[in-house]
Amino acid sequence: MLFINSFCFALIGFIIWWFWLYKPKEAITNDEATAIIVKDGVYTPSRIKVAADTPTTLTFLRQDKSGCSASLLIPDFEISQELTLDKPTHIDIPAIPKGEYEFHCQMQMYKGVLIVE
Repeated sequence: MLFINSFCFALIGFIIWWFWLYKPKEAITNDEATAIIVKDGVYTPSRIKVAADTPTTLTFLRQDKSGCSASLLIPDFEISQELTLDKPTHIDIPAIPKGEYEFHCQMQMYKGVLIVE
């Protein structure tokens, strides 16, 4: 009984950390060689910096077989794109003003932020 209670408390602690306390890594600057990896429930990197008022291309590489990882939504730009497993998918982003724009999967389990400066 003690083992089960300890396991449950550890699991609850992990869930709290994963959904509320996890701090994402610093944003990286997007360039042509940067691929956003879709794997293990996260986008890596999840915070991408791009220049304002300049069109850019984001490259996503899906390595996760889960169904949730198959789609990418960027609601602010009305972009909905299917990601092919183990093949790069290029997403063209128009010239946009400064701000932060979220991108995510259809269920919002995978999340990322496009930081425009």
